[in-house]
Amino acid sequence: MGGSKIKRGDRITDEVIELLHEYAANGTPCVLATVVRTEPPTSARPGDKAVVTADGKLRGWIGGSCSEPIVRREALRALSEGVPQLVRIVPAPEVKQTRKRGELMVATTCPSGGALDIFIEPRLPRPLLLVFGDSPAAHTLIRMGALAGFRTCSVHPGARAEDFLAADVVLGTLELADANPGPDTWAVVATMGHYDEDALEAALAHPSIEVALVASTRRASAARDALRVRGIDDETLERIHAPAGRVRGVSQEEIALLALADVVTARGKRGHVTAPPETAPVVFATDQVCGMTVDPLTSQHKSVYRDLTYWFCSAGCQAEFEGAPEKYLRPIEA
Repeated sequence: MGGSKIKRGDRITDEVIELLHEYAANGTPCVLATVVRTEPPTSARPGDKAVVTADGKLRGWIGGSCSEPIVRREALRALSEGVPQLVRIVPAPEVKQTRKRGELMVATTCPSGGALDIFIEPRLPRPLLLVFGDSPAAHTLIRMGALAGFRTCSVHPGARAEDFLAADVVLGTLELADANPGPDTWAVVATMGHYDEDALEAALAHPSIEVALVASTRRASAARDALRVRGIDDETLERIHAPAGRVRGVSQEEIALLALADVVTARGKRGHVTAPPETAPVVFATDQVCGMTVDPLTSQHKSVYRDLTYWFCSAGCQAEFEGAPEKYLRPIEA
């Protein structure tokens, strides 16, 4: 629908799938848009896909100028609300838009005359589990964390990706920015006496992160005292838990299980609340003539009338408006 034709084949779909894997690993929120039905003539076909990120950028292919701005607009809405929906773009002589739960129908006068159904699916980041250390318990935590639905990150000074093959992300320093920690991030320090305080301080530097420390009650108390000396206040130190502190005679695997259970329990008490990602302040306009959604940042067609700027999908709509502006000055649902 609209736009110029591009080379067919699986290349674009493969690129989109690779992007989805990349974004899932680094915690980037995005939306997957998939063309599920078409009525010719359209420049898209069923199965075509695109990824839209919170900055409003679209990568992939779901059709041309008649569909792309609508999909980008609705993708940002879905990302903010966390709810998927079906977008149906149909030809119609009059401007009309109907929204009901889970479905949006947009009628446009796109010259191609084709129709598209596009499923928009927000893909929000999985909760992030940071595991500090190179101990058997740390390696077990990475494997079990993945099974429990976490995006896993191994943190150990000097670590390489091949040292922690089961982790989604591997950090070779205690700088956590590359793991993209957020409001649904959890940490387990399983350093077994090696740089415990440094790992705890790195995790506690992020106010939303609660920390499970794999250590005895006595060792955990000593770590808190050391952190007080470093200037960390008691309120912050209360975010440290030692779930295996009073347990004796258990294996490293059992210790890992206890630590993960503590994380899952704490997350359940918090209510699994994940803040919606911040989306780009993209403001879409509506073509007063044909009713299409237009992105002012990319449209080349605009007209100023009575000190207001109107944007259009094409030179034809712009000329139509400029020939009789009063005819088209009616409210159109955005």
